[in-house]
Amino acid sequence: MKWRNPKTLATLLLATTLLIGGCSGNNNKPENTGNTGNTGTNSGNEEAADTSPVTFTFFGADASPNWNNMQDDVGKYITEKTGVTIEAEYDVGAGGGENKLALMAASGDVPDFIFAKGSLSSLVDAGLIIDLAPLIEEHAPNIKKIFSENMNRLKYSNEDQAIYQIVTNGGVDQQYFDAGGGFEIQQRVLKELGYPEVRTVEDFENVLREYVKLHPETDGQPTIPLTLNADDWRIMISVTNPAFLATGAPDDGEYYVNPETYEAMLHYKRPEEKEYFRWLNKMYNEGLLDKDTFVQKDDQYKAKIASGRVLGLIDQEWGYQDAENALKTAGKDEYTYAHFPVTLTEEYQDKSFQPAGVDGYGIAITTEAKDPVRLIKFLDWLASDEGQVLRNWGIEGKHYTVDANGQRVIPAEIQDRKVNDASNFQKETGIGQYRIFSAHYGDGVKDSTGNYYTTNFPEQIVAGYTEAEKETLAAYNATTWKDLFPSEADLPAKDWGALYNMPVPTDGDYQVTFQKTQDIIRKRIPEAVLTKPENFDKVYDDFLAELDKAGAKEMEAEYTELVKARVALFTGKEVK
Repeated sequence: MKWRNPKTLATLLLATTLLIGGCSGNNNKPENTGNTGNTGTNSGNEEAADTSPVTFTFFGADASPNWNNMQDDVGKYITEKTGVTIEAEYDVGAGGGENKLALMAASGDVPDFIFAKGSLSSLVDAGLIIDLAPLIEEHAPNIKKIFSENMNRLKYSNEDQAIYQIVTNGGVDQQYFDAGGGFEIQQRVLKELGYPEVRTVEDFENVLREYVKLHPETDGQPTIPLTLNADDWRIMISVTNPAFLATGAPDDGEYYVNPETYEAMLHYKRPEEKEYFRWLNKMYNEGLLDKDTFVQKDDQYKAKIASGRVLGLIDQEWGYQDAENALKTAGKDEYTYAHFPVTLTEEYQDKSFQPAGVDGYGIAITTEAKDPVRLIKFLDWLASDEGQVLRNWGIEGKHYTVDANGQRVIPAEIQDRKVNDASNFQKETGIGQYRIFSAHYGDGVKDSTGNYYTTNFPEQIVAGYTEAEKETLAAYNATTWKDLFPSEADLPAKDWGALYNMPVPTDGDYQVTFQKTQDIIRKRIPEAVLTKPENFDKVYDDFLAELDKAGAKEMEAEYTELVKARVALFTGKEVK
């Protein structure tokens, strides 16, 4: 089992950088005084900031179609204030950057900093990621302030307590005011049918069935009741993850964790999930599930949605947002989607919002970074109040104003573009484009001026809805989509955090077995959905037996021990 530790290399690199750069070794770290004005111009450091031109290379494991090489408003402002230009490369496929990152791990050819998602462990084990703990302690008071008592959750593992990444894909102290997942139905469908109850999968299918009978064509093309995205890793988001959400389990990746014993098993083994896939099989055999679901590519999936002829989805909004934005731009607000917490039966509760605490993917600095001190200071500036307001709100006077009460206000014409021309707006302004580059507070957190750090708070969320969305929400006596979902206040926080971010062995039996099981899952789940109903039980039972034959039980036992160790790391309690 490989758990190679590159901290020694990181220490040497940091020492070399300090000598070459002539940086101060002053240990008298200033207090982070917070926002000195409505834009929060705290630098977080008493020494004069180095704003000489510098370029840092970056790779992001997610696609970023609106990246504009920092030629947007926010990007230009960042460069003006810091001297930093980011030369970025993003994954362009549906693979989450896995292939590119595997090549990096093998070759050692990495950029200065990286958003590696689930591939971080392979880079750590290759000795390519530096320990950020000393850099944060010495040069990043804003980052340190944001994570505060949660710094322990940034540690890699019990065996290696280095900090290899700063969590950036989620905000600290996040409050959820809106929902972007669940089961989706077009606004026009709900309106014509009188806004029916949509609580169970049976309700969901009845709505789709009734509407497609009334309207077998949409704008001259065949109406599609339901389509799913099974292209590469997106099969998890649209096909397999909904199986546990619809049967009352939280999102723990490929596993289900018993909250009492912390024992883990592949979630497909839960009997209730078999029944969910039986329902998908029924949908397919009745012609309600798109026959191309398991062969279409991501771009084909989005093109169908953008055409307006797809009545229902089971996805996260970020997975189809470009297509929905195209509908808004075309003036087809009624073709956008409502979100419902649909479950298999009413006995189950959707746990989309069960808290995982501070945990997730983030930014790492590699051993190839020529000036990690300058880089961490840049990341810390982005984490300052000024940097966070800039990343979320844009530039004062151009993208927002400040009223007589000191409140930030987005002008109507700017808000209209954010809603109805979202892609072009982000590409031109850069607002929201730089969130993953550093730590930040979550929705619902206010800065020292009494303003929210982000624009995702109830009043602004409602302002961002289309008229069709507002009409649908009013019909269901809701203000936001989140109002329809079970609240996180009623769901206990998970002791083990976000398991998709838990380090696992990157070689040895675990990885071999895990890949075998993934290959089986991605072959047999489609087979179970597409088979004749009378064959479903045999196909599914054979699928589970095949998993165990591939070593799933041994893998689950190993994973269980990792979960228990993670609980001990996060909570400080002894776990047997």
